[in-house]
Amino acid sequence: MSEPVTGAVERPDVFFETKATSAIGPTEKRISFAARLWMSGVFRKSVILVLLATAWELYARQLNNDLLFPTFFQTVTAFADCIEDGTLPARVWSSLKVLLTGYSLGILIAAAITVLALVTRVGDDLLETLTAMFNPLPAIALLPLALIWFGLGTQSIVFVLVHSVLWPVALNANSGFKSVSPTLRMVGRNYGLGLFATVRQILIPAALPSLITGLKVGWAFAWRTLIAAELVFGVSSGSGGLGWFIFENKNQLEIANVFAGLFTVILIGLAVEGLIFRTLEERTVRRWGMQS
Repeated sequence: MSEPVTGAVERPDVFFETKATSAIGPTEKRISFAARLWMSGVFRKSVILVLLATAWELYARQLNNDLLFPTFFQTVTAFADCIEDGTLPARVWSSLKVLLTGYSLGILIAAAITVLALVTRVGDDLLETLTAMFNPLPAIALLPLALIWFGLGTQSIVFVLVHSVLWPVALNANSGFKSVSPTLRMVGRNYGLGLFATVRQILIPAALPSLITGLKVGWAFAWRTLIAAELVFGVSSGSGGLGWFIFENKNQLEIANVFAGLFTVILIGLAVEGLIFRTLEERTVRRWGMQS
């Protein structure tokens, strides 16, 4: 047995008294109602819209010329009157039917070309060449040719809508698929996935931010192209859509109705962006942590 160590100093135990938890106070700082309200993106955007409407009203009152710039109140009144008599809803529905047709066809053709680019190098070269040629070409510039080829009808407007949607959607989809990690592709091959199963289960979820961006850009291009086409050839094609409503009221010097038509275009754009694309991003891209 070992001998006890001589000369060792025994240290006494030391006790520290702590204050009660209740005396420290709350551990988290409460956020005021004003701060929580300002943290809401919807509230901040609403404030911006109110400020813009106020600036519009003040400038129009200062200008005091209804034929040049009606007030915001006059525009809203004309907007409500056109909705009440059914003019605006009919024109909006006429435009949206043509728009959805061209938008859907453009997406389908873009999907086919993009899949072809994924399969072969020739398809990839074809897509790059076609996008370099036709993406900078304004869709409205093809409308005279479309009228010659398809006649005076909605087919001509659908043609230019397909052109405006096809190239941005295909370009963003192709770049999104190319940015997918090769490791994910090898995982799909190891699981025995075919081409379409790989695209559906691996490539589309991984490239979803680029796909949604392409859809948003394609929608914006199609919406602008449709209004421009109806402004120029709306009565000839018999579409009678929202663009022709704006042009018709301009000829009749109903400037408040013209602004009401433009106001409708803005509202539809805000609704599509806020209700459709933002909801899609919230439920997919941001929920999966793919976007900050």
